[in-house]
Amino acid sequence: MNENPQQRRVGDIMTTEVIGVQPDTRVDEIARLMSQYHISGLPVVDSDNYVVGVVTELDMIVRNTHFKLPSFFFIFDNMIPLEMPGHYRDRLEKVLGTTASEIMSEPAVTISPGATIEELAELMVDRRMNPIPVVKDDRLVGIVSRSDIIRLMAEDFGGSEGENG
Repeated sequence: MNENPQQRRVGDIMTTEVIGVQPDTRVDEIARLMSQYHISGLPVVDSDNYVVGVVTELDMIVRNTHFKLPSFFFIFDNMIPLEMPGHYRDRLEKVLGTTASEIMSEPAVTISPGATIEELAELMVDRRMNPIPVVKDDRLVGIVSRSDIIRLMAEDFGGSEGENG
């Protein structure tokens, strides 16, 4: 009989051989790594292995989307922006970014190896993040993704049923 998935910990399912990048890693190298290793995101770590951000597939796609200029509302020849100037600047920087530090999501959403799978799932849903770096003493020790949770579910639901006919 398999252990209840809610009792398992992130450390039980995380990948420990993590492909990470430095803040100055170029976007084309990040795309190559994601494609080569079939991964949905990479932690961005500094020289001491502290996670400073995460580059996800979404970050890469946002970089390549058609940039939209900010909308304005005109009243009596006055132009009033319909978004905060900081939002426009952030979008512009993401589109023009050429290194990990320029396109990464920061601060990084992380989890500890001792967290439960339920806590991990809630974090992924609430923060809409995938993958999530696993840190111990603030340093990268692994990474976990939605596919790790699905794999765990398949093991628990499949168990010995895979011996059909």
